[in-house]
Amino acid sequence: MSAIDTAIPVEEKNKEVLVDESSISPTTERKNSLLHALAKRPEEKDLVDRNILHSGAPAIQQKQLELQKGLTTTALKKHLASRPTKEELQAAHILPENPNIAPALAAAQRELEKSMKEDALNSKLAARPSPEELVKKGVLSPEEDPTKA
Repeated sequence: MSAIDTAIPVEEKNKEVLVDESSISPTTERKNSLLHALAKRPEEKDLVDRNILHSGAPAIQQKQLELQKGLTTTALKKHLASRPTKEELQAAHILPENPNIAPALAAAQRELEKSMKEDALNSKLAARPSPEELVKKGVLSPEEDPTKA
């Protein structure tokens, strides 16, 4: 037996030694979190599709963006030039004739105008002379009398 073996009592030799296996250095944890983040990172194609990452050489990216903006501007101007005028939209009953009325009231106004026209037509039809009266006044000839058909 060596001198070390004799210095340690037998009871302490039989005890289990607990070893802390946690990382001493936080770099291992950072490395693991970095690997996890890299695994979840989107692919380059996804970033290009979502317009986060631009394709092409960095030196020409600015020029490419300016050209794309110019194309969009030209297309927008073309569509705005072919847009119908306010008068054409009012004639097609897309825009209301009186823009001073609130949109919430416009439908009620149209219904009111329609019912007023309907009432006026009904009152004129009620006041219309009968065919017999028209024959008596000489407006219709007796042969044109619709009641004798």
